[in-house]
Amino acid sequence: MANYPLLPLRGVLVFPELVVPLEVGRDRSVRAMEAAMEGDRRLVFVSQRDVREDAPSADDLYRVGTVARIQQMARLPSGAVKVVVEGIQRARVVAVEDGEMYFRADVDEVPEPPIEELEEDTQAWVLAVVHLYEEYMKLSRKMPPDTLVTISADDPGRLCDAIATHLDLRTDEKEKVLEAFDLVDRLQVVHGILSHQLRILSLEREIQGRVRQEIDDGQREYLLRAQLKAIRDELGDGDEEEDDGDAAAYRRKVQEADLPDAVRARAEREVSRLTVMAAASPEAVVARTYLDWLLALPWRAQSTDRLDLDEAQQLLDRDHYGLDRVKDRIVEALAVRALRPDGKSPILCLVGPPGVGKTSLGRTVAEALGRTFVRISLGGVHDEAEIRGHRRTYVGAMPGRILQGMRQAGTRNPVFLLDEVDKMGADFRGDPSSALLEVLDPEQNDTFSDHYVELPFDLSHVLFITTANTSQTIPRPLLDRMEVLQLPGYTEDEKTQIARRHLIPRQVGDHGLTDGEIQISDGAVREIILAYTREAGVRQLDRAVAALCRKAARRKVTGASLPLRVSRRAVRPLLGPPLARSQRRDERDQIGVATAVWVNDFGGDTMPVEVGLMPGRGRLVLTGQLGDVMQESARAALTYLRSHAEALGIAVDAFAATDVHVHVPDGATPKEGPSAGCAIATALASAFSRRPVRADVAMTGEITLRGRVLPIGGLKGKVLAAHRNGYTTFFYPQANRDDLEGLPSGVRRDVRLVPVADVGEVLTAVLAAAPVAAAAGAGRSPARPGRRRSGALPETHPHVIEGPS
Repeated sequence: MANYPLLPLRGVLVFPELVVPLEVGRDRSVRAMEAAMEGDRRLVFVSQRDVREDAPSADDLYRVGTVARIQQMARLPSGAVKVVVEGIQRARVVAVEDGEMYFRADVDEVPEPPIEELEEDTQAWVLAVVHLYEEYMKLSRKMPPDTLVTISADDPGRLCDAIATHLDLRTDEKEKVLEAFDLVDRLQVVHGILSHQLRILSLEREIQGRVRQEIDDGQREYLLRAQLKAIRDELGDGDEEEDDGDAAAYRRKVQEADLPDAVRARAEREVSRLTVMAAASPEAVVARTYLDWLLALPWRAQSTDRLDLDEAQQLLDRDHYGLDRVKDRIVEALAVRALRPDGKSPILCLVGPPGVGKTSLGRTVAEALGRTFVRISLGGVHDEAEIRGHRRTYVGAMPGRILQGMRQAGTRNPVFLLDEVDKMGADFRGDPSSALLEVLDPEQNDTFSDHYVELPFDLSHVLFITTANTSQTIPRPLLDRMEVLQLPGYTEDEKTQIARRHLIPRQVGDHGLTDGEIQISDGAVREIILAYTREAGVRQLDRAVAALCRKAARRKVTGASLPLRVSRRAVRPLLGPPLARSQRRDERDQIGVATAVWVNDFGGDTMPVEVGLMPGRGRLVLTGQLGDVMQESARAALTYLRSHAEALGIAVDAFAATDVHVHVPDGATPKEGPSAGCAIATALASAFSRRPVRADVAMTGEITLRGRVLPIGGLKGKVLAAHRNGYTTFFYPQANRDDLEGLPSGVRRDVRLVPVADVGEVLTAVLAAAPVAAAAGAGRSPARPGRRRSGALPETHPHVIEGPS
């Protein structure tokens, strides 16, 4: 018994009397090689059972290996070791010592049986193995033809080891050859492996021949069909002779379909191509799919419009409360259609926050006209092929979404709603908004070209309606082709009416209830609107009503008492704590606090602007995640205040000795835009002059260094937000006066709307006439001394940071 360093192998075996190059990379294996080099250069190679195991244990190794001698050893730049080893003889592994550095093993070396004179049965096995190996080399393309020359048939053991080395075998198959100590057993193992490999090679050749024959048959069928068509054309009876298979069926469909001349000619050409194609060929599949699309598109099918304006108005009023301006524009479009049926249809773009009824307006228009309604969503679309389709040269090509929608409609004059048109993207695959330019242009969409169909399709009879949350992200050329209709958010009264007329009846029916089994008061609806929703639309309100209906449904199923009466006080026990943080206005006038209004794609809300003054060196601190533009507005407001300090009753030297901190609460929400300029200037003037700001006033407007109030966007949404939060006076830029057209009458009644051209008008109107004295111990006020206005409230707002100056 001998003891050698042990080196595990992955997917490789070393056989006796064969020279094998190896590359060793694992640290333990490299140390085993180094230990062998320090001794007699001998070590034992044993294969591991699982080649995926990077750190094998003794149990992961086979129990038969090969003792080998290292002939050459060289280190590579990567740290691995490249060696050339020569196998000596087989060895049984008796015990494995798993050391920290490397494996060592006690082995019993098994010498090869002596070869003096082979018995007849051994000679027969040798001849059989050599014969099978010769057959294998003839069939295999991977085996070099001179391999057998290097293998001696006089040494059966070495013959088997060499064959196992040259064959592409699994590790377990090679291990069986290594573990066969007896010559006859080894010959039998190799004979079985060769027989299995020959069967695999024979099956492979048979499969290749079968595939080649199928290809030859397909080419033969194609040539015969081409010759048959040529003979028919030569005889002049090609039209009279009926084709077999799909071509005849498609020819009948083309003849029966009502197609334009250009489309019919293209379809007949495709049918002619189909007759000379093999039925199972990829080209035939592409041709059949293309013919299916040509026959399915509504080239001439058209529905008859129902142009009853009174009925259309009733349907719009039935499904939508308010939105009078939008509904009037839709009815006007129907009136024009009644006078000019063949005129160009306008492209209407409904822009407004989520949940105000943009998509449902499209459905109602389709119902009023008696047309089919088709809706496709363009949100997230960033590939031009989504609109124009893919060319037929691509695998799996199909028409774009426009023609897919036309096929779905079945007529060429549906109401086509393009939803979320403001959320399209663009990348290396093209710009889908550019493809929509042709679709939404009445002057050229009568010849819309899809890359797949490659024939002009008339879209001029389609009534296109697009929807968007904002028009700011719609490309200007595309926006220029549409008529924008703004849908502002709903007021509290409108939301209450919508809930009473639409939401509650629908949810009652959807939950299997009757009108008498749940009773929701108007006070409860208003409580839900104020405490559980913060939106311009009514989706959250709809969900809250559904939650109340689920409570009633549970009572009904469990046999509890009904009806469920939901009053204002019962809302909180049923729905839990309020979900919307109230932004209702403060009831007290405060120093250094003015109310601005913001608006985005989802509606608007009010936000206080707070100013705190501290002794310092005239620094300006801005907090509340203010964007660059909003920070510039704050600097401009401070500059205006310093240049007009004397007129505002502020000591000129107060700015140099005072640090100013401007903060907009809800600091986790980023804020941007110039429209808070008026509010910032008002809060600064209030803090420096110690004159409280009226608590019932909200304002918006960008200011310049000279105090001019410039126009802003989203005025309607801002007015609605101020009304919703209880403000009774709203200052806005005079240049935006026309933007208030269509504002609900209830809002005009509750909110006094004051246009201003200069921020001085705002300061005069909202600041108290006299300053309020500083609190005891707070130090001298930076404002000029003055008497406290009678009835003015002292500053007690906890968020206003104050200090002596």
